[in-house]
Amino acid sequence: MNALTNSPYLLSYCLSIVLDLTAFHSVFRWKLNGTAITPKSVSHYSLSGGNLRISNLDKDQDAGTYQCLAFNSFGTIVSREASLTFAYMENFKTHRRSSVSVREGQGVVLLCGPPSHSGDLTFSWIFNEYPSFVKQDTRRFISQETGNLYIAKVEPSDVGNYTCVVTNTVTKTRVQGPPTPLVLRSDGIMGEYEPKIEVQFPEIVHVAKGSTVKVECFALGNPVPSINWRRMDGIPFSRKVDVRKASGVLEIPYFQQEDAGTYECVAENSRGRNTVKGKLSFYAPPHLIEKPQDVQKPIDDSLVWECKATGKPKPSYRWMKNGENLESLERIQVANGLLSISRLTLSDIGMYQCVAGNKHGEVYSNAELKVIAVAPDFSQSQLRSHTMVKEGGDVLMECRPKMSPWGGISWRKGSETLQESNRVSILDNGNLRIQNATKPDAGLYTCVARNQFGVASSSGTLMVKEPTIITTPPSTLDVTVGESIVLPCQVTHDPSLELKFTWFFNEQLIHFGNHGGYFEKVGGHSAGDIMIRNIQLRHAGKYTCAVQTKVDSISIAADLVVRGPPGPPTSIHVEEISDTTASLSWRPGPDNHSPVTTYTIQARTPFSLGWQAVTTVPEMVGGRRLTATVIDLSPWVEYEFRVLASNAIGTGEPSKPSKQARTKETSPKVTPANVSGGGGSRSELVITWEPVPEELQNGGGFGYVVAFRPYGATGWMQAAVPSSEASKYVFKNDSIQPFSPFQVKVGVYNNEGEGPFGPVITIYSAEEEPGRAPTRIRAKSLSASEIEVSWKALPWNTSKRRVLGYELRYWEKREKEEAASVQRTVGNQTSAIIRGVRGSNTYYVTVRAYNTAGAGLPSVTVNVTTKKPPPSQPPAKVMWNTLNSKIILNWEQVKALENESEVTGYKVLYKRNRHSRPSVMETNTTSVELSLPMDEEYFIQIKPFGEGGEGSSSRQITIPRIPGQSLVDCFLILH
Repeated sequence: MNALTNSPYLLSYCLSIVLDLTAFHSVFRWKLNGTAITPKSVSHYSLSGGNLRISNLDKDQDAGTYQCLAFNSFGTIVSREASLTFAYMENFKTHRRSSVSVREGQGVVLLCGPPSHSGDLTFSWIFNEYPSFVKQDTRRFISQETGNLYIAKVEPSDVGNYTCVVTNTVTKTRVQGPPTPLVLRSDGIMGEYEPKIEVQFPEIVHVAKGSTVKVECFALGNPVPSINWRRMDGIPFSRKVDVRKASGVLEIPYFQQEDAGTYECVAENSRGRNTVKGKLSFYAPPHLIEKPQDVQKPIDDSLVWECKATGKPKPSYRWMKNGENLESLERIQVANGLLSISRLTLSDIGMYQCVAGNKHGEVYSNAELKVIAVAPDFSQSQLRSHTMVKEGGDVLMECRPKMSPWGGISWRKGSETLQESNRVSILDNGNLRIQNATKPDAGLYTCVARNQFGVASSSGTLMVKEPTIITTPPSTLDVTVGESIVLPCQVTHDPSLELKFTWFFNEQLIHFGNHGGYFEKVGGHSAGDIMIRNIQLRHAGKYTCAVQTKVDSISIAADLVVRGPPGPPTSIHVEEISDTTASLSWRPGPDNHSPVTTYTIQARTPFSLGWQAVTTVPEMVGGRRLTATVIDLSPWVEYEFRVLASNAIGTGEPSKPSKQARTKETSPKVTPANVSGGGGSRSELVITWEPVPEELQNGGGFGYVVAFRPYGATGWMQAAVPSSEASKYVFKNDSIQPFSPFQVKVGVYNNEGEGPFGPVITIYSAEEEPGRAPTRIRAKSLSASEIEVSWKALPWNTSKRRVLGYELRYWEKREKEEAASVQRTVGNQTSAIIRGVRGSNTYYVTVRAYNTAGAGLPSVTVNVTTKKPPPSQPPAKVMWNTLNSKIILNWEQVKALENESEVTGYKVLYKRNRHSRPSVMETNTTSVELSLPMDEEYFIQIKPFGEGGEGSSSRQITIPRIPGQSLVDCFLILH
């Protein structure tokens, strides 16, 4: 590390490596160049914790190698070494530099010659005056190794003074050298010549792992040479490699082993080429990959510590104890990274360090060795006060005293020394094992431990219990879906022990209360019976009852077979298909412990409502058959099939559907329904029918054949309608007489041929419109919204110009006839009422007769003016009272406005509930008496009326049920 003189400096390496000692009282010391430093005797040294602070640095006195030592009652460790150096830089000598004279086109090197210094430098050059600095390009290069300026080919613009500027990267100081004049010679221009490499990198460059390496290469020449880099092994550069400053510098960051190798710089121009090679050698300081760990060992035991590190070159190892190097002795062996100590003594206690190093550095690892020597002690590991074992079982009584070194272990039962036998043995670790325990084995047992430092003992009682026995024998149970069953688990056991029953289904724990409520515990104290309610197929399997006490655990298993409807068949295939049949095959599903008796086949099409049962051959498909033929299918329809299996218990779930399969085509068999017709325009015969559904068309290219002839004729005329969706055919011929009867039949065809014709029916050709107009047209206003129109009827159905009814057209005076509203009557009516017209308006009305050909000639136009609108004001101040089963109503007279018709009377509407039809009473006064039973509730409204119709109604009055005959006076005023 570099330091600036006269500045305080802090060395903290010691604290960074002895954090494991700071929890205890530790003492720290420092060495400089191997000699102990005494801060009290050197005034500018001071200690803060483990840190060494140096103030007023002195280059001659303080430079050197520092190392920290930390020690406490456990031992001593040392830190890695740290080197302290001082950065400085002197000034250039002030003597003038001689001019450098070159020809134009010649290369030149201007030397910097940096002054005496310590610390890394950077270089730049001033051209003539500050701040004009030389810019590097393919022609000019400044070496950051030597500071020299290289100009590959001098040009007239290069003439001037050049000054080298040197900066110390540590002290940040900058000094300038004396200027060097560059002048051109007058004896001609330099001719072209091949490249001459002036900046070369060393033959071998050692590069640390993870560091950044920069190597330089630059050549003089005319023309200016190009600089290129390559690896001699042909491996291309990775993305991280940076070739900068017109290829004069090759920079490789994060240097790794794979970056090592021989690199070549190639300088080339039109006159030739030159090369220089150098090797980048990889090195890595040591890095620990396996470290010794703190250990605690009993006295006389042995210790082996291993320390491993990576690095290049391969690290060497040394071991230190309490800050001093360890050498191999009788008990202590040091070999590479391995330290072994046999027959440990108390003198081996201390702090140990493994140091791995190569020429590029050292790494330290610390570990503490504790050697324990204690008398036997049971304070932390007493024998269990009570140990239980079942009669006939095995038991292990653990004896784990703390003692170092390990001594002898013996056992007593009661006051007698325990003798080993075939059943009773003392293990090497001191534990006592008793096999096939009997009742007499019960009692007080004592473990006695001895070593050279003392004796200790610990006691515990062994209790021998009766074993738990399951009295229920294993079994296989057989049930049917939907039934309930009890699975028994009965036991005998030691009455002093508590039982715990646990059930498993197919080795999975049963959580009672879950599983949909199917499982329920029904056993008592000595029984763990469970009930399974409403058993399903999924409940089949192995059930295990496990019984546990503090001394033993046993289990018993029962297999439960659940019989149910068969599972779904699989692998449904359509083996062969015709126009009306399909051969199917399938594989059986699980029979669920009841043989399959029959199979049922279902089918569906795009036209069916879900799945439908189909007819098969054989009609009944037995449980051993796995094939069947479906018959009576519709041709040219896509079918899916599925199979259901049945047994004595029921019918199971259906199989997955088969792949869709289409039946083959055949000629059609079904003719269209509801053949009819008639109407249309003059000289037309209109024939209609209902299209044949797609599922009955039996093939593609479906269409209709229409045959017709005049009634009584012998030959048929035919026409094809090539559309399956067609429902109409129109035959037009000027020779067709109006309303003439024709015999008609409609047939079918498809790609496979023609089908049958339907039955022959009679249809009439189009008729002509009625030839005459109605007469004696009358129109009168019934109210403000109704007009009554009457006329004289035309002859009814007496010719080919039939009358089917009459068409009324009406429009307001201010409208055009094209905007007329239309109202039709049916039959031989001679009057009609037009509703919804407006009051006080004049309307024009015409009447025409019509039939299927359309409307005939219009009658004369008549006009009529509608009456004034009815009063718009409702009756106000409506009052009511009751007396002797009578309701007496009074209201104010309604006065019509100027544009409204006069009031000629009132309608009183009353009903017993809100949804019944009202009864009506008319009056030309403003009061009325209603004789009504008073034990009902009534709803009443009042409307004025006149010749313009009914006016606005009053608000609804509710008269409550009033029992008895007493007089009650009430009134309700509505505005």
